[in-house]
Amino acid sequence: MISNQILQNTIDGLKAITKVDLCVMDTDGKPLASTFSEYTNCEDAVCAFVESPADSQEVQGSQFFKIFDENQLEYVLMANGSDDVYMVGKMTAFQIQNLLLAYKERFDKDNFVKNLLLDNLLLVDIYNRAKKLHIDTESRRVIFLMEIVQGKDSNTLENIRGLLSSRTRDFITAVDEKNVIVVKELGADEGYAELERTAEEMLELLRKEGKDDVRIAYGTIVNDIKEVSKSYKEAKLALDVGKIFFGDKNIVAYSTLGIGRLIYQLPIPLCKMFIREIFEGKSPDEFDEETLATINKFFENSLNVSETSRQLYIHRNTLVYRLDKLQKSTGLDLRVFEDAITFKIALMVVKYMNYMESLEY
Repeated sequence: MISNQILQNTIDGLKAITKVDLCVMDTDGKPLASTFSEYTNCEDAVCAFVESPADSQEVQGSQFFKIFDENQLEYVLMANGSDDVYMVGKMTAFQIQNLLLAYKERFDKDNFVKNLLLDNLLLVDIYNRAKKLHIDTESRRVIFLMEIVQGKDSNTLENIRGLLSSRTRDFITAVDEKNVIVVKELGADEGYAELERTAEEMLELLRKEGKDDVRIAYGTIVNDIKEVSKSYKEAKLALDVGKIFFGDKNIVAYSTLGIGRLIYQLPIPLCKMFIREIFEGKSPDEFDEETLATINKFFENSLNVSETSRQLYIHRNTLVYRLDKLQKSTGLDLRVFEDAITFKIALMVVKYMNYMESLEY
């Protein structure tokens, strides 16, 4: 079904061209979109016209037209104006009828894509339905998942379709209240560098539309339509993992998740046991702010003592003293690669546990 806003935009545009007033009504005579400054109640006349066998008719000085969706009467159009009112009315009815067909096709494709993403289709059904809907099954595709944190209003999806519709072979849909999904078809020479640029362009476009708190994640490139759901699951995982380990990033790629992807799939009891064994009941997030800042900067500089002390504006010996103190309290020497890896994983595990606990409240 076409939205009333689309109907209104259509007849507003036609009136601007033809100077003919138009009103689209349902089969009970209730107006859905109108250019009339004063609408005259004509429900009885519409109902009588609906019951008649005529496809068009002059009623009370206005031209009435029936608009069908296949063989089902969907709308009644009323036109009033110049000498060409009949021709304008017929053209408008034809335009709206074509819109009905176009929206029905898009709705069918939208349903297909949603079921494809959610793994609700058998393999044979995927190829059969794709063929009927004229969707190429062997194109390279990737899933972009956009989380609009402030939520989607009723027009958000249509606005995003308008923003991102330069490629007609891309699909834009939604499966819940916050997330918008773009199934993007790629050219033979497009790789992950191009995907990052595309994500940045999407983010910029949405920000210009007032959507400031947006996160975008994308999966890996797939070569067959049956693998689209795989890229969707990857994008979904990237969105979730990104909130935990890459909170300062608005764009996260599945291929960049690293060890965070593994930690996210660990059960919480196992994580707690790991922390107890490594730190003997303590937790890395219990360290004071200065110690945590030192640890993080040391990791950022790939365990380089000189560069870390320079960036922290402290003497090298001061940094060594802090690392020695940390070693005494934890038994881990961050200057030793194996201990540094253990400590880094422990920090990530604690961050993951804290995030999961916050979701429970």
